[in-house]
Amino acid sequence: MIAFITGATAGIGKATAELFAKNGYNIVITGRRKERLNEIAAQLKSTFKVDVLTLNFDVRNNKEVEKAIQSLSGDWKKVDVLVNNAGLAVGLGTIQDGVLDDWERMIDTNIKGLLYITRHLSPLMISYGSGHIINIGSIAGKEVYANGNVYCATKHAVDALSKSMRIDMLPYNIKVTSINPGMVETEFSVVRFKGDEERAKKPYIGIKPLTPEDIAETIYWCASRPPHVNINDIIITPSVQANATTTFRKE
Repeated sequence: MIAFITGATAGIGKATAELFAKNGYNIVITGRRKERLNEIAAQLKSTFKVDVLTLNFDVRNNKEVEKAIQSLSGDWKKVDVLVNNAGLAVGLGTIQDGVLDDWERMIDTNIKGLLYITRHLSPLMISYGSGHIINIGSIAGKEVYANGNVYCATKHAVDALSKSMRIDMLPYNIKVTSINPGMVETEFSVVRFKGDEERAKKPYIGIKPLTPEDIAETIYWCASRPPHVNINDIIITPSVQANATTTFRKE
């Protein structure tokens, strides 16, 4: 069994790679940070005795994505589970004050990157007549919040694409699942606030957020259902979060 995980150098992607490896999957991990990929690959091989393939590229670059997936050979072509995890939020502000570069990064990563990966990998799944595509969305893809405009729009796109993929993949015995987390403590806020670690800590003050391992367990649970069962869509939040804007914080 092979799991192909994008954005695997940290957070949810890394935790997912570890859990699938623990359960005997051989792993393809992708990301932009080559050194981190190599470190994680060595750790997975040593700890879980599985085969690991690293692919160092940027999901925003279609040519790089195509070249990476075309480089798969032998058994590596038979991907059983694709986890479209690579994604980010950059900045927080109103439309009228929006930073275009931030918008482009989110659109190119969260929407186009997911599309590039799926476009080039899904034909392999179709050729083998099975597979499971798991898209990591967000609670921001189900509702919106102040100053989240473009990020929310990109995750709403992931929600729509997941529904459309489910229809497109139906004749080919390929499952499609969308997992939409609420607050998860990863590098997410550090990236959103462009390296300001003090500001990045503020959303998690007074609450116990989800961990990357919580999401990894949910991903694996979806992937491990019987062949006739598909989990279409999940929203998962910490118990102190009711929706995108309502949390209960201890004083």
